[in-house]
Amino acid sequence: MPNWLTRLPKVQKEWSSVLQILEGHSDWVRAVAFSPDGKLLASGSDDKTVRLWDPATGAMLQTLEGHSDWVRAVAFSPDGKLLASGSGDKTVGLWDPATGALLQTLEGHSFSVNAVSFSPDSKLLASGSNDKTVRLWDPVKGALLQTLEGHSFSVNAVVFSPDGKLVASGSDDETIRLWDLAKGALLQTLEGHSFSVNAVVFSPDGKLVASGSDDETIRLWDLAKGALLLTLESHSFSVAAVVFSPDSKLLASGSYDETIRLWDPATGALLQTLEGHSFSVNTVVFSPDSKLLASASSDKTVRLWDPAMGALLQTLEGHSLHVSAVAFSPGGKLLASASSDKTVRLWDPVTGALLQTLEGHSDWVRTVVFSPNGKLLASGSDDKTVRLWDPAMGALLQTLEGHSDWVRAVAFSPDGKLVASGSRDKTVRLWDPATGALLQTLEGHLDWVCTVVFSLDGKLLASGSGDKTVRLWDPATGAMLQTLEGHSDWVRAVAFSLGDKLLVSGSGDKTVRLWDPATGASLGKLETDVGVRELCFSSNSQYLYTDRGRLSIGPLGPSVTSPQPKGRGREGGLFVNEAWVVQGIKQILWLPSDYRATYAAVWNDILAIGHASGRVSVLGFNVAECPI
Repeated sequence: MPNWLTRLPKVQKEWSSVLQILEGHSDWVRAVAFSPDGKLLASGSDDKTVRLWDPATGAMLQTLEGHSDWVRAVAFSPDGKLLASGSGDKTVGLWDPATGALLQTLEGHSFSVNAVSFSPDSKLLASGSNDKTVRLWDPVKGALLQTLEGHSFSVNAVVFSPDGKLVASGSDDETIRLWDLAKGALLQTLEGHSFSVNAVVFSPDGKLVASGSDDETIRLWDLAKGALLLTLESHSFSVAAVVFSPDSKLLASGSYDETIRLWDPATGALLQTLEGHSFSVNTVVFSPDSKLLASASSDKTVRLWDPAMGALLQTLEGHSLHVSAVAFSPGGKLLASASSDKTVRLWDPVTGALLQTLEGHSDWVRTVVFSPNGKLLASGSDDKTVRLWDPAMGALLQTLEGHSDWVRAVAFSPDGKLVASGSRDKTVRLWDPATGALLQTLEGHLDWVCTVVFSLDGKLLASGSGDKTVRLWDPATGAMLQTLEGHSDWVRAVAFSLGDKLLVSGSGDKTVRLWDPATGASLGKLETDVGVRELCFSSNSQYLYTDRGRLSIGPLGPSVTSPQPKGRGREGGLFVNEAWVVQGIKQILWLPSDYRATYAAVWNDILAIGHASGRVSVLGFNVAECPI
């Protein structure tokens, strides 16, 4: 666990210990392998390519093209200088993993190549094929040295013993065969499986052989005696892969039942079941330091797991549907979440305890916000109302009725004396939160009002709309002061800088625009790769933190150095950008697909994320230690 990730609460089974999902292949992924130093991960796919990845970041480094049929197997040489791939095109490809260059194509098999393996000294390469043979090659010269015959059906797996003196092969003939390389002779035939053997592996000390089969079992064998020691049963479908961890403490198996299972090879005890793949798991492999486990699946992904199950996440469960918004109280002692299950829930972000469930809305709750003093909570809903709650007691204080369509945005004025709401009815409404009275209806927008925000001095109100404009209003009189035009798509987010010298707006048109709120003049625009839905200023107003990344304002905006009010969050640039938690411009924590954000909020060094599943996740960070 990195020292900058400080929150160590409960781990959810659904996230398990998945660390990365590597996406890029366009068809089933059949094989994965780590380089000897653990700095590269290779994957082979039915899309006919081999891909090289950085397992630390999840970045794809190279796509190796050359095979004319699916790639069923990949393996690095122990010296790291070569990468071998076996393919349905009947060949073995030898690649330079540093450059991605194809060095040799080994021809000789008469059917598909299902398995490849290097000897410990990197001087031999073994391949297994549907032609029922195991072939031994000189990987430097590309020469065929031996053909080992004896299996009566396809060879699915080959592996060298740790001392390089033996090769084990597994076959559709339901057997494992052990071969003496010096003599090219068959030493033993291990029988016991009742269906095809798909995987074979030696333990690091060379004393055990593990095999996985279509009979849904893993079997452990005593190599010296050829005796069956243990039969591991738990998978509900064929076992496609088995591998020992380099430290010999774990045995991992991958199955067509879509799971990876971790076992104690000494006792045969099942330790963990890793769930997350949505199709067959075809290969599993440990990193050299045993700290990572990679799996390849027919769901087209490679997943990286922490086999030690390091705790990363607190998950707050209670909502039954999509979480649409989360917000911290000004003191950070409460977390509010809004959901399509029509409720607002209040949580203790430190303990994860559910404190209150606020019921009253009759439709989806879209937004929640605390008053500046934390004594009120406002929620906006598709039931066309804004509700005001006492967060301490969980009591409903006011129901603000007047909008004729969904309420999409709510904001308190800095002094807490006004509430603004924006609606699909194209209006902004101003309310007295003490009495619930409607004070003003601000008309002018030609489409939904998506966002509302007060200036920090409370003298201006900005609204963004589906009509592609930002409008500036005087909240005291209700007068429209400016219409800011320039966006070519919906305006989803607006924010004032400290000192109110600058206004920014984010839009679906993939731009952030900067404005002078006093004159309405356009000061420039920043381009993004996708639409922006959330944004706020850094503490010195030189950067914008958005849901699409950090943007530098540079000379476009004034330098504002007054301190940011406590509790506005993102002081260290902590935010969620697609699949990543980002600190500054550095991606520091990858989020599994089930834990992507529907909404996120930050209080100092705590990040809350709402999910489509109805969960809310809370993570703690030591911002000073984050690797920016």
